[in-house]
Amino acid sequence: MPDALNAARAAVDDAASIVDGGCRHLAHAATDGERISVTKLDEHQVLGYDVAHAASAIAGCRVMLDYAERGEYESMLARGFVADALADLVSRVLGRESTWGVEAGDLAGALPFVEGHRSPAFLQEIAARLERDGTGPAHLGDEFDLVRETFHRFAADKIRPVAEHIHRTNADIPEDIISGLAELGGFGLSVPEEYEGFAQGGEHDYLGMVVATEELSWGSLGAGGSLITRPEILTRAIVRGGTEEQKRRWLPRIATGELMVGVMTTEPDFGSDVGGIKVTATPTDGGYRINGVKTWATFAGRANTIMLLARTDPDPSAGHRGLSIFVVDKDPSTGHAFEFTQDGGTSGGGGRMEGRAIDTIGYRGMHSYEVAFDDWFVPAENLVGEAAGLGKGFYLQMEGFENGRLQTAARAVGVMQAAFEAGLTYAQDRRVFGKPVIDYQLSQVKLARMAFLIQTGRQFSYDVARKMGGGEGALEASMVKAYVCRAAEWVTREAMQLHGGMGYAEEFPVSRYFVDARVLSIFEGADETLCLRVIARRLAEQALA
Repeated sequence: MPDALNAARAAVDDAASIVDGGCRHLAHAATDGERISVTKLDEHQVLGYDVAHAASAIAGCRVMLDYAERGEYESMLARGFVADALADLVSRVLGRESTWGVEAGDLAGALPFVEGHRSPAFLQEIAARLERDGTGPAHLGDEFDLVRETFHRFAADKIRPVAEHIHRTNADIPEDIISGLAELGGFGLSVPEEYEGFAQGGEHDYLGMVVATEELSWGSLGAGGSLITRPEILTRAIVRGGTEEQKRRWLPRIATGELMVGVMTTEPDFGSDVGGIKVTATPTDGGYRINGVKTWATFAGRANTIMLLARTDPDPSAGHRGLSIFVVDKDPSTGHAFEFTQDGGTSGGGGRMEGRAIDTIGYRGMHSYEVAFDDWFVPAENLVGEAAGLGKGFYLQMEGFENGRLQTAARAVGVMQAAFEAGLTYAQDRRVFGKPVIDYQLSQVKLARMAFLIQTGRQFSYDVARKMGGGEGALEASMVKAYVCRAAEWVTREAMQLHGGMGYAEEFPVSRYFVDARVLSIFEGADETLCLRVIARRLAEQALA
């Protein structure tokens, strides 16, 4: 095993040199003066996208090489992933060597390792241990094992029994799931202790959120996996930029679940391009009037508290510097539409808010809405940071969204784990041409690949959580989100394929996992935007420096 791991490390070093060369080539092509030009970067989007995913995979390889030291099975999973990642890198570079600025033979030294660990025989060795060892141990320690067990049991007892009904009927999340999660303290995981939450500061908080999110997503992405991430985004914005009075007014009630949070950022013409949003917050006596349309506002119906990003500087050239965050109060609403009118007889009355749910193929339960505001009044004290918060909305939002990307990776791991378990069980039980599906080589290779992709996503998420707990890891959060969410699409597809015709039937939940996974590389930063405007840009800037 030590020799094999040494070979894996050498192969990763070779691959990292290729990626570094691609980053330097991209930086050279996108430089304008002494800075990276977004316009020039966009002229090399294929290279930027491939470099971003390749660099993310290499980061995952480094994490798995550390995991490999934990034991024999851990080493097998790590070596399987490294070989798989290097094969993917070759596919991205092959025929585009000049685009990357590398030579065709630069990875020749790693090919013997890749050949040995992509072989069907090696992957079948992993498959032989799946029934006993599954996707491998997490190695987080007793405290986090208890967190995992607690949220896993809640997901098994409360979420899974109703998940299919919610998905098939596009129903609301039952109140007993919300109240049960509140009793567990799920909504207070990111709220600091001094505001009646459980967050102590540091990596412990981030790891706890990752573990809880994975298990809730194992239960159901739509009915459980996102419930604790919406309030976390607002919580982090308030902790970072809110006044002391605002923290004491809102955070304890978020922690108990009294305030259920929805987030409104995206607009019909502006998704990842947040700096261009048009919904306005115009000063008026005692507060602001909100006008415009938001879309993909998740949980906006049931929520009684909305985190709203709006333009407070009417000059469009101000871009993201002209945005502020408001906490908007509303009544909770069930179903797929709502309409509220403020009392015209009050100083802040006369406004209107109307929302309709957007039907989606998956991720059902929380519902995402398009919401129109017409002179909706928000008191001045609901501007996060009050006067000091004007123009700070983009930065405060990113405080939550960066961690939201990490949580989305954890959600992907939970969905993948559910799909893997479903695929493995069905392959063991279903007989085709006289023997179980699991006995066929192709089934074994697919399931083995699922196992190391899942464990890599899990360990990568833990690593990023630790970094973020230390005040770093913003780039890595984007990397883990980009890589793991794409992996989830493959894992859920192949789990569905293992079911054959029954995978296409609603009789089995694996079809839900498949359509749920598809949203993961779209929300919390679309894959292309995340790779090009965040990861590739940062990598190019680092190469230029």
